Amino acid sequence: MAAIDQWQPRQEKLWEVCGLLVRFIRPSADDKFEIWQKLQEFIHIYEFNTYLTCILALPNPLPIEPLDIWQVAPMDIRQVAGLLLKNNLRTGLLFFKTLQHIKSLLLPLLVAADRNIRSTVGTIVSTLVQVEGLVKWPELLDTLSLCLDSSEPIYNEGAMDVLSKICEDIPEELDSEIPGLPERPIKMFLPRLFKLFQSPHPSLRKLSLGFVNHYITLMPTDLSDPSFMDQYLQGLSILASDSSSQVRKLPHLRNVISYMLQLDWESGTEVALEACEFWSACGKSNFQPNTLREYLPELIQVLFSYMVCADDDESVIDDEENNFNLDSDQQDDNIVNQWNLRERSKHALSVLSNVFGDEILLTLMPLVHTNLSNGGDEAWKVRKAAVLALGTIANKGCTNGLYQHLSKIVVSLIYLLDDKFPLIRSISCRSLSRLCKFIVQDVGHAKGYEQFAMVVMSLLNRILMDPNKLVQEAACSAFATLVKVLAINEVQIFHPLMLF
Repeated sequence: MAAIDQWQPRQEKLWEVCGLLVRFIRPSADDKFEIWQKLQEFIHIYEFNTYLTCILALPNPLPIEPLDIWQVAPMDIRQVAGLLLKNNLRTGLLFFKTLQHIKSLLLPLLVAADRNIRSTVGTIVSTLVQVEGLVKWPELLDTLSLCLDSSEPIYNEGAMDVLSKICEDIPEELDSEIPGLPERPIKMFLPRLFKLFQSPHPSLRKLSLGFVNHYITLMPTDLSDPSFMDQYLQGLSILASDSSSQVRKLPHLRNVISYMLQLDWESGTEVALEACEFWSACGKSNFQPNTLREYLPELIQVLFSYMVCADDDESVIDDEENNFNLDSDQQDDNIVNQWNLRERSKHALSVLSNVFGDEILLTLMPLVHTNLSNGGDEAWKVRKAAVLALGTIANKGCTNGLYQHLSKIVVSLIYLLDDKFPLIRSISCRSLSRLCKFIVQDVGHAKGYEQFAMVVMSLLNRILMDPNKLVQEAACSAFATLVKVLAINEVQIFHPLMLF
């Protein structure tokens, strides 16, 4: 017998197998049992799987004239050949003397012109990987890499179809060590898939995102490499606002959200920075907010925690002690450089408040009230975070709900105007300025006027008496805002310190 790598199908045998497949597709009432018996005989012949593969690989139309008399579509014959081949391989009917030849016939079909053929071949390839593992098919890894690198969309789609099926069936294979390879397969593929996030073809952006999202929910440790995580989160944030509605649906979004929340709690600053960008992008995108709504309580707590300085952030404490000599531009530069995570968290919280409105207050306000009243030098960071959160959501989408907490908030902020730390005094002034609309609208009532008078006196005290120039500036700004709001609303106040 000829060597396997020189094996060629015999024409009459190929015609016989095709004829059997035609009868399998369109059986008559009398020969169903005969067809079944014949198939049982064939599957125990070692060349049968090879013939099925050859038929699957045949072009359209099939170059076998006698088939015309059955009037069966050639594509149907190829599809049935692939189905039987997959079943034979799945049930362990492997003849290793022909297996290498079968593999060599399958690889070119990964980029077949017909999508159905590509899908069938992807299933067969995944079945072979289940049976033998990637370690016995290094040529497959090379082919997939070349297809992902190709500028032809059909090549990219073929590779991602195979990878998706492997991920569905045996994801651990992609994370296995392969002798002769410098890295695990998934580390070969992830950079290529991230690149496809930027493809001009929406279908490729969707497929690449769908694969990565699905894979990381099954094998999350594989994105522990910071470079991979950065690329993933940057791409995810951009695709959340993609021009294509199909891409914006973010395949496996619920699993991704759960994964991202886990990252937020467990990962370092760089990963957390990118995670904040993802939450902001989700809020700004056109996806349905119901998907994110169930995760709001946990997400709000995560974002609030990011507004608290790290326990070992000595640079912030130094800034607190020395910021008397900083002008406001210098301080703003320091905030951007040192508190980037905090600023991104604030932005994400602001976006969420516009999307979900008063809903976020159910989780946020208990955190704010608890931490505003948290006294002592050691708790200054959580007090600051609570004030920042208030200032972030004021005048945003949850104004109606925030008004219900107004009297308690104002009392807490006025108290914080006497805080030991200049930064807390300063941002408390700023938060009060953002609440001026609420403060002014109640001045017609006795309690409202009393609250207004307390705010006026407290701000004036900071303007005149505070030793820190930045606090004085913040108090002046808040006082000016208060006067402006009064004028806009045409409210007359009879107060010895405010003559209108």
